[in-house]
Amino acid sequence: MPRKKQVRSEQTKQDILNAAGRLFAAKGYDVVTMREVAKEAGCSHTAIYIYFEDKEALLHELSIPALTELQLQIEEKVSGKLEPEEALRQISLDFIRFCLIHRNMHRIFFEARSVRVDEAEPELEINRVRNGMFRLLMQAVRQCLDLPEGSERLLSATRIYFYLLHGIVGTYQLSEESAEELMERLLPTFREAIEVLLLGFRAQHAPDK
Repeated sequence: MPRKKQVRSEQTKQDILNAAGRLFAAKGYDVVTMREVAKEAGCSHTAIYIYFEDKEALLHELSIPALTELQLQIEEKVSGKLEPEEALRQISLDFIRFCLIHRNMHRIFFEARSVRVDEAEPELEINRVRNGMFRLLMQAVRQCLDLPEGSERLLSATRIYFYLLHGIVGTYQLSEESAEELMERLLPTFREAIEVLLLGFRAQHAPDK
């Protein structure tokens, strides 16, 4: 392919991705059509299929690189040399920072075409990445609380922890402050929320006597 044509092709693909990101964030993944994305990107509704087979392909291209990077970051903390509680703290703050940076795509990254977090082998790649991150979080929670692997208590505790993290991000979804401004201003509050939740877990999940 001649160089200029290749550059135009790559630019068109990026324009489509940018348009999809804007529309998904503004209207929600489910209601946006490929025709709308093509119009927003300035290409024909037939040309868009040269680059992306369907809307799921757009979702994957937009989400998986960023989610995979976050997953690797979490995996490094879980399998590293940190004490369990410090690993969980750092994972939590990394997750919050990531979601605040990508807050316009937060719901798309984690909710579009999502399945149950305890589904072992989801069909879609994006859900395999999401559930892989949840399993890493569950591993970190288990190491902190010494709960039996595969137990309902562990699954419940991890879900509750997940709710906390997403709740924090959702609170600042429309904030005009940057991610770094929010992290700098609210870091002590985020840390305290994590500690309070862990304290409650320790009390609730203390070994039966």
